[in-house]
Amino acid sequence: MPDDEAPATDSRTTDPAPPQDFWRDLRGTTQSRIGLGRTGDALPTTDVLALRAAHAAARDAVHLPLDTATLTEQITEVGLGTPVTVASRATTRAEYLRRPDLGRLPDDLTAVPDTGADIGFVLADGLSPLALSEHAPGLLTALADELGDRYTLAPPVIATQARVALGDHIAEAMGVRTVLVLIGERPGLSVADSLGIYLTHLPRPGRADAERNCISNIHPPDGLTYRDAARVVAGLVAGARALGRSGVDLKDTSRTDALAAAETLTIEPG
Repeated sequence: MPDDEAPATDSRTTDPAPPQDFWRDLRGTTQSRIGLGRTGDALPTTDVLALRAAHAAARDAVHLPLDTATLTEQITEVGLGTPVTVASRATTRAEYLRRPDLGRLPDDLTAVPDTGADIGFVLADGLSPLALSEHAPGLLTALADELGDRYTLAPPVIATQARVALGDHIAEAMGVRTVLVLIGERPGLSVADSLGIYLTHLPRPGRADAERNCISNIHPPDGLTYRDAARVVAGLVAGARALGRSGVDLKDTSRTDALAAAETLTIEPG
């Protein structure tokens, strides 16, 4: 071989490095499935299996029975009193899923005490009993810390096979001015344990969804934290009492108020 002829090389070692994955950094900012790529004309096997696992987790979260005994012990430790447990007219989970109307109606509320408190709490399993089990004790503790110095708080009520509107019936039995329904939200393929809070001022049976305010996506560490949710609730409660109602006319100003306060701060000269 002539001296000036370059030796043959293996193309596997000389091919340029694959381009940086465009989606890699973006995936770190969201739980959504983005930029999954493909193998031939299908998703990669790893992503297909992850999707199936997430779907199974969401189904399990919907059908998981609420452990009311354990939840009662945990909620009692919060210090607001021992909760009573009530049920909707949906007798089974299957009936609850088929008949949302039955989940909005109470079966028997005779055990609910009439407290006349400012704020009542309803802990509802909703569409994710898992979310209530995981987050209700911590969230209720944050709410009690945020609201307890300003308002009277009724002992919580645990509600099974419950929809949001069941809280209106329970609140009327409690005699409270504002009710906070902590309820398991519909599971998705990214989050199966998200909790929501529905606030209704002057609750009574027949209130429409437009007369409520919702704080959703509560599931630390990836979602809204307990403390942040409690601060939003405190602002909405104060606003509802000043306005005389909750719902579409009541806005969350917690973030704008915090920004306004930050802008008024002055720095002392050094």
